[in-house]
Amino acid sequence: MSRWLITGANGMLGRDLAALLAAEGEQVAGLTRADLDVTDAAAARNALERHRPHVVVNCAAWTAVDDAEAHEDSAREVNGRAVGYLAAACADHHATLVQVSTDYVFDGLAEKPYAEDHPPAPRTAYGRTKLAGEQAARTALPDHAYVVRTAWLYGAHGSSFVRTMLNRAHAASPVSVVDDQRGQPTWTADVAGQIRTLITAQAPPGIYHATSSGETTWFGLARDVYARAGADPALVTPTTSAAYPRPARRPAYSSLGHSGWLAAGINPIGDWREALERALPAMLAAV
Repeated sequence: MSRWLITGANGMLGRDLAALLAAEGEQVAGLTRADLDVTDAAAARNALERHRPHVVVNCAAWTAVDDAEAHEDSAREVNGRAVGYLAAACADHHATLVQVSTDYVFDGLAEKPYAEDHPPAPRTAYGRTKLAGEQAARTALPDHAYVVRTAWLYGAHGSSFVRTMLNRAHAASPVSVVDDQRGQPTWTADVAGQIRTLITAQAPPGIYHATSSGETTWFGLARDVYARAGADPALVTPTTSAAYPRPARRPAYSSLGHSGWLAAGINPIGDWREALERALPAMLAAV
């Protein structure tokens, strides 16, 4: 049995990971923001001293993408410097760190899935700060750090695009959704499973892309959710990103490649449609 410490344990991924680990008989300490301010280096050291984890999974993050444009240094404190504090504490206690990251570290201009070793080129403050976190983890723990990039997350707990579309579908509300951004809708329970497998399989440290296989647009995802919810998909109409200007540029292409899993002898997450079919009963039960 391993001892795990999860930061950001109240989030979608943190909650799913804690539940999975507990069900598998692992010892889990799930720390919320109230339990641990990750931007406090002394608090990070104290948390590892108190819980003595074998593995730390950092799910804590500044995820307000638009707000980060106006508050980049504050976002960097959470997404970048705090990772350095956790990594240093892990090094002192011989613990492994799993740092959760994002597709926003790339430029979003590709036409095929980004490989794990594709050069990062973030175009937003959020992406720059998350890349700083990746670098902090791998610099401090070159042999004991995993960077797990994910994207387009939805889960049973908390807000997400899929949750919003479910609510709209149940109300039979028309909705206009962008059709010029492509990515991989990904269920947080699947990401939790991949993280646990990384550790139990003793996979080589490095970068892994934990997203579903296949790809679609936000419009395609919304129509699929409407159909599965029993609503008329025709209620979903396409539009462009230009119709919804935001402070932070959204990636036009967010799909991530999965060769890292295959090299480690681990199956990647399956098709996004199959994942959505498995996820919807859990999401509906959590309403």
